[in-house]
Amino acid sequence: MASGFQRDKLTGMFRAFDADDNGYLDRSDFQALAERWRALPRVRPGSELAARVDAVMLGWWDLLATHVDADGDGRVDLDEILAMVDLLPTMREVVAATAETVFDAVDENGDGRISSAEHRRLVDTWHGGSVDVADVFDRLDQDGDGYLDRPEFTELWIQFWISDDPAEPGNHLCGPVPTRT
Repeated sequence: MASGFQRDKLTGMFRAFDADDNGYLDRSDFQALAERWRALPRVRPGSELAARVDAVMLGWWDLLATHVDADGDGRVDLDEILAMVDLLPTMREVVAATAETVFDAVDENGDGRISSAEHRRLVDTWHGGSVDVADVFDRLDQDGDGYLDRPEFTELWIQFWISDDPAEPGNHLCGPVPTRT
């Protein structure tokens, strides 16, 4: 069962994924998400990376449809998404594999590191619009070198999806965590 913190975090992601703002997620929302990721410079049409992006984004829809679409209507509402919280810790490898593809898509210059500017593109792509990330990158960059390397990023990604500890920096990987009003 999702804690209040996880609810806040995943509500923000639910809103970002709900491309048509109809209050539920379906396959078309994940197709729209994949399309946003395909707009990144490194994700060229027809490339192996573009195919991986599509497979990852649509694969998550397939997982949601299989595991949390309780009524089988082809739509997943926020409560059903929150039910996924209990499954994610058992899916650590799938979450890490997603991080690999996202890292490759965002690492625009292919240098094996994500800069602050590349992180900003990640957040904006994920949300489908500009998001204020102010000091978020500084929280993420635990060693202070100005970049996130692949292992750092993967750990932060796993924290974002699995952690219930607001102090863990990865919870802010996809932007500030909204709080209930």
